[in-house]
Amino acid sequence: MATILSVLPADTALRSTPRGRLSAGRLVAFSSLALPIYAAQMPLNVYLPAIYAQHYGLPLALLGTIFLIEKLWGTLADPLIGTLSDRTAGRIGRRKPWIAAGGILFGLAGVALFFPPADVGPWWLGSALFVFYLGWSMIQIPYLAWSGEISGDYHERTRIVTYQTVVGSAALLAVLVLPTIVDQIRPGDAPLKLGAMGAAILLALILALLLALRAFPEPPLPAVRAERQPLLATIGIVLRDGPLMRVLLSDFAVTIGQNIRGTLFVFFVAIYMGLPHWASGLFLLQFIFGITAGPIWMAIARRLGKHRTAVIGELVQVVINLGLLLVVPGELPLLLALTVAQGLAQGSGNLMLRAMVADAADRHRLETGEDRSALFFSVFSISMKGGMAAAVGLALPLVAWAGFDPASQHNSHEALRALLLLFALGPAIAHLLSAWLVWHFPIDEAAHSDIRRALDARDTAPAL
Repeated sequence: MATILSVLPADTALRSTPRGRLSAGRLVAFSSLALPIYAAQMPLNVYLPAIYAQHYGLPLALLGTIFLIEKLWGTLADPLIGTLSDRTAGRIGRRKPWIAAGGILFGLAGVALFFPPADVGPWWLGSALFVFYLGWSMIQIPYLAWSGEISGDYHERTRIVTYQTVVGSAALLAVLVLPTIVDQIRPGDAPLKLGAMGAAILLALILALLLALRAFPEPPLPAVRAERQPLLATIGIVLRDGPLMRVLLSDFAVTIGQNIRGTLFVFFVAIYMGLPHWASGLFLLQFIFGITAGPIWMAIARRLGKHRTAVIGELVQVVINLGLLLVVPGELPLLLALTVAQGLAQGSGNLMLRAMVADAADRHRLETGEDRSALFFSVFSISMKGGMAAAVGLALPLVAWAGFDPASQHNSHEALRALLLLFALGPAIAHLLSAWLVWHFPIDEAAHSDIRRALDARDTAPAL
């Protein structure tokens, strides 16, 4: 057996030793691709619309329409690219060609978005966003699928996702801080602020492509493959996969809970608590503790397994959010403690659920003979985007219906009470639902070991 393994290609050896611990240096290089992906989120959601409206004079209603259409386009592109990536059989792999081509589109569109001409108009913005979101999907979906393929080990997959989450969150933190630095140097210089963020994203993209594409070989195509189905039929097969749907619905609930809290955070701290000068600082503090918590949850998952750790993390978040009902306006200590606790618990569900998608894809491949990893991750991406949209669509209309007005200096006691209840109970209910959904996830470490043994036996039999 040792002689046979010595003459097999490197990527075959990679698949045939699922329990090998991956090099930390290679994992950092591979995770670097999370830098441009995460770093682009904040400018596109927060700064880009405001700068294009205030500095370049594009009407708000038109901007809202353009960004809505482009986000819908990005959502539609995800499953298409996931399916095409799964079906690619190129000489250098299924994932790398898509990531490289997506990187080129992402970079070119990034130049157009972050360094626009002085007379930029809606067609320029719309076209650049169209290409940007296409390139983003071409990088992100194959990259997430590849993340689940570089190791078949149950715990090693959690380690891979942890590295990606920490690296990506650090990039997002840097982009959060960068506009503040620019404001201190050149207050009011919108093109400089936009260009600084764009330069950081593009430099991160170039570095990440050079590092990530060389970090690991792609595994070989599965030896046994099912007959291809049309795209809509394939998506229907995926949506009928029980373990995947548990993960998707759980992540949808997690995302709704987190984004209800995020949407109302400034209103709660500034208006309900009466501490407007603490709003940005507390948000940043929560984010920083969220970055440091990744390795903690990885260690817990190694002892308890991914789905049990996800349940514990979600229940901890339920307790933290219920604790917000005890905060008193003007009193900082309890709010500060709960904010730190929230940061430490915040990434638990996201991290575990993303690692569980690859396990569900293994089970699906064993049962159907078709590797649909990229399609699984594309559907998972849609659940995240849907959760973000649903949170905003729920939180803001509900507090407005209750009479809360962020522009008013004299909100009624009932309106403020409604803000508190939604800020605390909305996420608590969502996290409780997420814990319930993932509680009966059928793939623990033992079950996944059986699945991997069966897959490895089937995949290596023809080569041997």
